[in-house]
Amino acid sequence: MGVDLEPTNYYLGQVLREKYIKPSTLDQSFVDFDSVRYHLSTPVRKSLLLLSMDVPCWAELQAYGAREVLEREYGQRLLPGAQTEEGYSVSLEIDLEQGPAEGAERDALIHALTLLKRNALAAPFERAFALQKKMEESPVEEGAKDSRGEVMAVHYRPEEAIYLIPSSDRVTVIFSTIFKEETDRILGKVFLQEFVDARRRPSCQTAPQVLYSNREPPLEIRHIKGLDMTERAGYVTFVLFPRHIAPQVAADTITRIQLFRDYLHYHIACSKAYLHSRLRLRTSQFLKLLNRAKPEKPEDQVHQKTASGRSFVRT
Repeated sequence: MGVDLEPTNYYLGQVLREKYIKPSTLDQSFVDFDSVRYHLSTPVRKSLLLLSMDVPCWAELQAYGAREVLEREYGQRLLPGAQTEEGYSVSLEIDLEQGPAEGAERDALIHALTLLKRNALAAPFERAFALQKKMEESPVEEGAKDSRGEVMAVHYRPEEAIYLIPSSDRVTVIFSTIFKEETDRILGKVFLQEFVDARRRPSCQTAPQVLYSNREPPLEIRHIKGLDMTERAGYVTFVLFPRHIAPQVAADTITRIQLFRDYLHYHIACSKAYLHSRLRLRTSQFLKLLNRAKPEKPEDQVHQKTASGRSFVRT
C-alpha cells in the first residue's frame, strides 16, 4: 500500500533504451494514465524515431503555455505544429545517430522523454506559480480585499478537472473526482479523510493543507457552471503556500500533485483487491468447517462384526 507511482512512462523508457543500443523499424501505440495516447514509429529510417502524444485536454494546456514548456524541455526535437503527426497533440523527433553516447547524458535524455506527459501538464501549474509570485510582489492596497487570479481549469479526464487559483499568498489546487461505485465512494472518503487528518501529526506540519468535501464544491469554484453536485462527486483542495512552490521545490511539487488522482484510485483498487482476497480466504475457511460438520450418510457407514459376533459401525 505504500507504493509510489512514477511520473515517467516505463514502457517508453524501456523501448528507447533498446533502440539506442540496436535501432530497428518500429510502429507501436500505447497508453498512459488519463487517456493519454502515445505513438512511437520510424516513418523515415530506423534510426530516426517519431514520438507522438495525444492529450485529451491539449487545447486547454496549450492556452496555458504547454508548447512553450515543451520547447524549453526538448528544444529542436519538438516538431512545429504543422508537422505534428495527424491525430496527435505534439510530436518529437529523436535522431539515434546524433544522440549522446551511452552513459549519464543518454540516461538523462531518455528520462526527460519519458516525462513528456508530465511536462505538458506542468504548464498551468507553472503559470499559476508565476502569477502568485507576481501578485505577492504587488501587494493589495490597505483595506482592499485580496483579489484572486483567474481560475485555470484543466479537464484532464471525462467529468473530472483540476482547478488552479493563484492569489497573493497561496495557490489553491482543487481536484474534482467522480466515484462511480458505492464501494469507491466509501473507500475514497476514508483515504481523503486520512489526508485531512495527517496534517495534525507533528511530522506533517509543513505539508500543504488538504480539505475534502462531498457534493458541495469549494467556494473558490462554486460560481463555475456545470459542476457535479451529486453524491458521486468529491472535491479535494490542496493549499500550496510559497514554501511549497519555491523555485527549488516547485518541479517536485508539480510532479507529486499531478499524480494525486491516480494515486488515490490506485490505492482504492488495491484496497478492494486486498479485501476480496481476505473474503475469499475467510469463505474457504468457513466451507472447510461446514464440510467437517456434515453428518455422515448411512451408506457411507461400514458394518463389521467382532470375533464374538457383536456388530459395530466403522466410520
